[in-house]
Amino acid sequence: MSDPTSTIKSVLSEYFDALYFCDTALLQKVFHPRAIYATADETPLLYRTMEDYVPVVARRQSPASRGERRNDVVDEIQLAGDNTAFARVRCSIGDKDFVDLLTLVRDQGTWKIMAKIFQIKAREKGAR
Repeated sequence: MSDPTSTIKSVLSEYFDALYFCDTALLQKVFHPRAIYATADETPLLYRTMEDYVPVVARRQSPASRGERRNDVVDEIQLAGDNTAFARVRCSIGDKDFVDLLTLVRDQGTWKIMAKIFQIKAREKGAR
């Protein structure tokens, strides 16, 4: 069996690529089909299923097409057991910086994101 942390880092790399290129096929590869997407930064709380979330990404103009600089960071990965992990990651899209709290599960031997809960962070002056 491969090192779970290394495998999870690969999934996270694909996750960042999916967001940067607005690649919905890749997005669906890294997320579990029954995953949830949510934030409390909106009122009422924003909650989406993958069925709701994928079309949103498909409609976006990709950061890649705008020539945006990538700012993808994996802050931490914690393993809770053989089949459950948590990752805290950061990325930027447009004029917004995000902190994503991702819960991953290993389903039939493959790591997938099961939940994405995110926070929009204020960009520091002069950042970017």
